Amino acid sequence: MGNNSYGQCGRKVVQSEVYSESHKVHRMQDFDGKVVQVACGQDHSLFLTDKGEVHSCGWGADGQTGLGHYNITSTPTKVGGDLAGVKVIQVATYGDCCLAVSADGGIFGWGNSEYLQLASITDSTQVNVPRNLPFLGLGKVQQAACGGTGCAVLNGEGHVFVWGYGILGKGPNLVETAFPEVIPPTLFGVTEFNPEVRVSHIWCGLSHFAALTNKGELFAWGKNVRGCLGIGHLRDQYFPWRVTMPGEPVDVACGVDHMVTLAKSFI
Repeated sequence: MGNNSYGQCGRKVVQSEVYSESHKVHRMQDFDGKVVQVACGQDHSLFLTDKGEVHSCGWGADGQTGLGHYNITSTPTKVGGDLAGVKVIQVATYGDCCLAVSADGGIFGWGNSEYLQLASITDSTQVNVPRNLPFLGLGKVQQAACGGTGCAVLNGEGHVFVWGYGILGKGPNLVETAFPEVIPPTLFGVTEFNPEVRVSHIWCGLSHFAALTNKGELFAWGKNVRGCLGIGHLRDQYFPWRVTMPGEPVDVACGVDHMVTLAKSFI
């Protein structure tokens, strides 16, 4: 539902349709399997099925549909490239870059690379098919997150790696990198007295990040646009900072300049 001017809602583009007044809800059924996850980018959509296959539709000018071209696609279409025959367990997108995590812990990417998101495997700023990202030292990836200019992955040991451009979480001296860099676990509360602390989930907004630990603590960092980090001030945050709230956070959604947290009450 919503703006379908590039086919991102999975239906035929109607040139005369006024999307600001459209309330049309379109049901998509042409999938080989049950859809278990969806992810929306700026003007494209990704769908993951229970068979581990990725489908996409929408705007493809930066290759973000991953279909081997840069055209508009209004029907959800199976993505190939290096994902052919690979079982995918999660997809992530936000702006025009996409990431996928395979069942064996691999990471794949396609779409926009203006901010070094895919610079590890190509000098091109547009990649129109999924490519394996053979990063060294990541371990087994269990989750990925895409922002507007930066990317993050979480591995099986609970370590967070970041790359791309912007405030990435390792202080003001790291503003761009084509290869993932680990954020020191101590910044998420790991100490010799609490060695079991680990990050369990990560999120990206347009220019900020969030991470939740297995101890129920939420950390945020990045551009603090309009106070979206919820850390008690309006300054940008260059490394993870704990967010305090009257409840235990269990889920997070990051927007352009705001963040919403679902929390369990302490009472």
